[in-house]
Amino acid sequence: MKLSPVRQQYLEIKRQYPDAILFFRLGDFYETFDHDAEIAARELEIVLTSRNIAKGIRVPMAGIPFHAAEPYLARLIEKGYHVAICEQVGDGPVRGLFPREVVRVVTPGTVLEAGLLPGDANNYLAAVVGSSAGFGIAYADVTTGDFAATEVSGTEAMRQELDRLSPAELIHPDNLELDEQLPGHRAPRPEWQFEPGTAEEQLRAHFRVASLEGFGLGGKPLATMAAGGILAYLTQNQPTALASLTRLSTYSTADFMVLDAATRHDLELTETRRTGALKGSLLGVLDETVTPMGRRLLRQWLGQPGLDKVQIEARLDQVEALFKDGIRRAELRQRMDGLPDIERVTNRASSGVATPRDLSALRSGLRELPGVLETVEGGSLGDLTANLDPCGEVLQELETALVSDPPLSLGQPGLIRPGYSAE
Repeated sequence: MKLSPVRQQYLEIKRQYPDAILFFRLGDFYETFDHDAEIAARELEIVLTSRNIAKGIRVPMAGIPFHAAEPYLARLIEKGYHVAICEQVGDGPVRGLFPREVVRVVTPGTVLEAGLLPGDANNYLAAVVGSSAGFGIAYADVTTGDFAATEVSGTEAMRQELDRLSPAELIHPDNLELDEQLPGHRAPRPEWQFEPGTAEEQLRAHFRVASLEGFGLGGKPLATMAAGGILAYLTQNQPTALASLTRLSTYSTADFMVLDAATRHDLELTETRRTGALKGSLLGVLDETVTPMGRRLLRQWLGQPGLDKVQIEARLDQVEALFKDGIRRAELRQRMDGLPDIERVTNRASSGVATPRDLSALRSGLRELPGVLETVEGGSLGDLTANLDPCGEVLQELETALVSDPPLSLGQPGLIRPGYSAE
């Protein structure tokens, strides 16, 4: 049977991603074929058609417009599917066929697009290794750069920590059996990706260090294995997201108040028992934040109450300072209100998926930062800004290079200011 060149190309790429739905770019559409097409048609409620691949042979096909792919992608990710995005590369066809390659694999824990993310909560990819005697847990949010690892004793402690994190996706060695009630879509991985030597080498290479002692991983082999497993997973599925993980911290659950799932549920920390809604929960009552970064941080603090007396008293001093100085508080809220999600925008930029509107939002946010810093400086609030950089050079570059009102996507003209660059 003589297959068409496009069919041969598709099959070669699909063989590399057997566990993902392959979005295969053909002109203005992402097409799916064979069993992938049947899944896409069913889950996305789109028309299942067919395509001729050889004389007298047709295969199932279902497609979506590439410029409107995000909502369809969101529905698949929400159901736990992995989607490999295969794009046309190069400037034109080679011997009549466009070169194509998978540029990334989107999974529940590696999403970068703003429209696919919860704005008020982190989107964690978590890893767990070990046995009933002890577990290593690591988590990363590629949209914010959070990356941390810990070790816990016993199955119940492991369950409590994963309940707290509520990861979107949970990876683990394929020989580790886990309770189906644990949160997160499962993604079993080959056991060798978590081996101590492999994991340590992965971490040292990523951070360009000779030793992991500076990260607090000395004497924590299980935490090292879990953190290395996350890097291996990202390397395979979302390599551009690795740029966002510039730091790694270790922590001990003993430094925080232990709240099991039942306690979190009964206290209605982030959702009510009856409806599961944010409104009426403790977070819903307390949340007067005006930025996406603040909403996520407040959620983190409520979910993991600290026990460090010095840190608690420092926060109380800062609250007291703002409570007593109503004018400064009002000015600070006014300056911060409407700030874009700088944290996630910068990570999309470092991962190479930022849109022109992302860069415009970053420019708007950086314009406001000097005023925010000026308002906060002084008294017990001064420590909050000691290490903050207003990124004046970045702002100047964005002001000089970008037009005032950039287009929605890179495919549209009119992004760069006339006269900025001849190229």
